[in-house]
Amino acid sequence: MARVYNFSAGPSMLPECVLKKAAEEMLDYKGSGQSVMEMSHRSKVYEEIIFGAEETIREVMNVPENYHILFLQGGASAQFAMIPLNLMGTKKKADFINTGMWSKKAISEAKRYGTVNVVATSEDKNFNYIPDIDKITFDPDAAYVHITTNNTIFGTRYVKLPQTGNVPLIADMSSNILSEPYDISKFGLIYAGAQKNIGPAGVVLVIIRKDLVGNAYDYTPTMFNYKTYANEHSMYNTPPTYNIYIAKLVFEWIKELGGVSEIHKMNVEKADLLYNYLDSSNLFKATISKEYRSLMNIPFVTGDENLDGDFVKQATAKGLVNLKGHRSVGGMRASIYNAMPLEGVKTLVEFMKKFETEHSR
Repeated sequence: MARVYNFSAGPSMLPECVLKKAAEEMLDYKGSGQSVMEMSHRSKVYEEIIFGAEETIREVMNVPENYHILFLQGGASAQFAMIPLNLMGTKKKADFINTGMWSKKAISEAKRYGTVNVVATSEDKNFNYIPDIDKITFDPDAAYVHITTNNTIFGTRYVKLPQTGNVPLIADMSSNILSEPYDISKFGLIYAGAQKNIGPAGVVLVIIRKDLVGNAYDYTPTMFNYKTYANEHSMYNTPPTYNIYIAKLVFEWIKELGGVSEIHKMNVEKADLLYNYLDSSNLFKATISKEYRSLMNIPFVTGDENLDGDFVKQATAKGLVNLKGHRSVGGMRASIYNAMPLEGVKTLVEFMKKFETEHSR
């Protein structure tokens, strides 16, 4: 059957050229006579893959040399514990901005290891905005400040970063990594689960400033200590080898397109196309006000749950899949990550226009 347009929040679409390349190399990776799935992570041929992935992501994200790039397991959720275990140190306290479910989970986990100060939250309006960061007072003695740059479920994003002074800024970028340029030097640590803009589920990318490594609590498990991975180039134990290989192909795809800045232009074009239609529609409505809108995750509703259900069902039949919104928001959600082509968004908008015509009130 023909490939569908997958609007899932994750795992999400991968670039078709990446899938084709992986298929070509499935049985024999570059004349090695074996699949990447089969080869030893200690072999020279695999070292070229993991070191190549690190080199390419460093280039496309312009990561300074005083940062480690780590490929870990456990997804972004494991980082909710690893970060306080490694960074709270003698201060044993951290500031958080709560902008959604993943922020709440990070807060809950961090409370196990120290004092958490929620300096701002948007929970009062079901997380449909980003708090005014210019009005937030951060603790200058906190170990770090934690934010979630893009909120997958609620469809909000930070359009500017908080100024935290000498306190390291930590960012969960799971749903917008590689989608827009960031000055990495503004962060102490960035982390992202792979399954949205990097590759298949099962690997997490961590970019951490080198001076923040080596300060873990004494009781931190070996496998939860960043130093373990930094010292061994992410290969203390067997890493998720095939997932890192796919990630490398994705990084190379981004580089070939012109880098993150070019990807960002494409993402703005896709998001504008859908938002402009939503703002002009008499049936569909975006749930987030313009100043906080995500480029990656776009929730929308009709205001009628039964009609929402009909829309999702009919869209699925047309090859526009995984548009059902998260249960905490309802309605629909179109996740248009890097790999979603412009044609996919155009097809969605055309279907929405047709659906609106047929259900005009």
